[in-house]
Amino acid sequence: MMHSTRRLMALAVMLMVFGGCMRGCTSPRPPIHPNPNMDLQPKYKAQAESAFFYDGMTMRQPVEHTVARGELERDPAIHEGRATDGTFLADIPMTVDAEVVARGAERYGIYCTPCHGAKGDGRGMLYERAQIESGDLVGDPRIANLPAGELFDVITNGKGLMQGYRYPVPLKDRWAITAYVRTLRQGGAP
Repeated sequence: MMHSTRRLMALAVMLMVFGGCMRGCTSPRPPIHPNPNMDLQPKYKAQAESAFFYDGMTMRQPVEHTVARGELERDPAIHEGRATDGTFLADIPMTVDAEVVARGAERYGIYCTPCHGAKGDGRGMLYERAQIESGDLVGDPRIANLPAGELFDVITNGKGLMQGYRYPVPLKDRWAITAYVRTLRQGGAP
């Protein structure tokens, strides 16, 4: 048993010594490429001619309405809930009618009710199952008196344990949720 362990140790040491030497040694032969697709692929150079495209140009025109990175002009009122001076908007910057409030109620039921509850009192499923209260959107004066833009900002970016809903909830739906929460604060009347 002892003899076989020594043989294995000697073999391991030899492999480490020779393996290290093989890695750093130079060779007059070219390297072996098991998959040369990325090294030897057909390609066009910028500004070159092309027989493939009908107009003979390699570079293609951008898709219509393409916006270059960093060049998107967004309205801060609609996209961030802020005025041009950076303060939060007091009112929702779109027309709020019964259809918008109904859409907000539907989206609120999907995204907000599990934590904030159907009444907005912060006692949703999270409270029922784990006794963790979420923000009381109606009864807490600190939250109830938030301007519409700040409420939209919290829905968009999240706050505390609340995740942001920028990506799962479209822009107009976030404003609709904001409108619905305002109706909850007013006792349910739009």
